Amino acid sequence: MTTAIRARSMLTLAEVCEELSVSRSTFYDWRAKRRAPRCIKLPNGDLRIGRSDLDHWLDDREDAARPSSLPPGCRCPTAPSRLR
Repeated sequence: MTTAIRARSMLTLAEVCEELSVSRSTFYDWRAKRRAPRCIKLPNGDLRIGRSDLDHWLDDREDAARPSSLPPGCRCPTAPSRLR
């Protein structure tokens, strides 16, 4: 990711999709399921995503993916043995 993109406070949908390496259709699917970062819809219908909103959303996804966030006593076969 370039410094110029990170410095901008509002990102276009194309910039967000490029950064996340997902298609527009995937992003719209996430949005329909309320799993996408918070968006602002402009009067012309275009979407903008705040840099801080995207960063916060990514941080939340990272926390959710950590093994330490598994519930106590989880017997998931993919969980590290210390958590089983």
